[in-house]
Amino acid sequence: MKVIEVNNLSKSYRIGARREAYFSIREDISDFLKNPFQWLRDYRASRENFWALKDVSFSVEEGEVLGIIGLNGAGKSTLLKILSRITPPTEGEAIIKGRVRSLLEVGTGFHPELTGRENIYLNGAILGMTKKEIESKFNEIIEFSEIGKFLDTPVKKYSSGMYVRLAFSVAAHLEPEILIIDEVLAVGDTAFQKKCLKRMEGVAKGGRTVLFVSHNMSAISSLCSRAILLRQGKVAAQGPASQVVNEYLSTEGGSSSQISWSFEDAPGSELMKFKSIKAVNKQGEVSLNIEINEPCDIEIEFWCLKKTKITPSLHLYNQFGVLLFYTMNLHDKNWGRKEYEPGLYKCSCRMPANLFNEGTYYVNAYLSRDIGQPADAVKEPAVFFRIYEEYSADRTMYMPGQYLGAIRPLLSWNIDYQGPLG
Repeated sequence: MKVIEVNNLSKSYRIGARREAYFSIREDISDFLKNPFQWLRDYRASRENFWALKDVSFSVEEGEVLGIIGLNGAGKSTLLKILSRITPPTEGEAIIKGRVRSLLEVGTGFHPELTGRENIYLNGAILGMTKKEIESKFNEIIEFSEIGKFLDTPVKKYSSGMYVRLAFSVAAHLEPEILIIDEVLAVGDTAFQKKCLKRMEGVAKGGRTVLFVSHNMSAISSLCSRAILLRQGKVAAQGPASQVVNEYLSTEGGSSSQISWSFEDAPGSELMKFKSIKAVNKQGEVSLNIEINEPCDIEIEFWCLKKTKITPSLHLYNQFGVLLFYTMNLHDKNWGRKEYEPGLYKCSCRMPANLFNEGTYYVNAYLSRDIGQPADAVKEPAVFFRIYEEYSADRTMYMPGQYLGAIRPLLSWNIDYQGPLG
């Protein structure tokens, strides 16, 4: 059953408006008489509209966990505010079936003068819960939030971390049918974020619907069955979370499989500078897309400006920002000892076939004078590449699609007969 239906939703704001839309005619006349020319300039400026959302349409099934991603300013928070009934749409409609609890910013729905205890009851009442229902969850809320000794303190005296602990605990335990969460978990410490994500897994498995906005792509991929990518107020992609995350990482922010510099602009020092960094396929062509059973080379061109030792190295990360490995040429005993004469050099590092899982990867590149020394030239990130898989009987006959884990090497297996039973 569809619990959320969004049809051609649009929201516009006036750019340069002097004040909110609730000013009085008396104030307008007074301002005009004081300075008519300034009033006319302000009036003209306030006529320009900015569309934060434009023709957004999607639906959410009961019990589904939907991730909403995009760059800052893409319209994510505006969309959630409309769904939370905080602001009305300019055009279109959003049909919601069920009780909604929104956690859009720290302390959403809290009254600052009331204590933590009183705000728990207030939030429960707003959700339409009875006092008995709230009391049945009360101890769980307090235990989860870990602020028991501050329970009878007005929340205006809470730190931002305490606010978000109690706010999330209330939102997650008072059992709304639909839970809407913006990027508020970033306020909490790492341990509490993990605790919240685990709780959200439980909420989702319990059959409740969750809309989750985050810049944490790992959380989006692990928690959400489906995701929507917003770009400049419009839906740029929607589908399985892993696919939409890949689309976001490979298209937003100008990610590319090559980068180059002029001598004057190149990152580096008086000893060495980058010239270019590329991800190339087995044919030696610059390529963003690498087939899973083909190798990928990372090529680095650099200038050596004075006679010195130079050690190139790479850090490779997956689409969730997890460092998979760090590499330099440890096979060559002279790698960190050889001194290079001034000139232009090219080095390459081969990533073997059948090592990576399907997904997007990025490389940080470094040039250092010696192993363990601070880098003279740094590019973070340097280049991106995508690993994809075409059908292959030996790899996908029994397990098509993306495997679990950060990498998926093709390893050798063997089974030998050792003799009869007994």
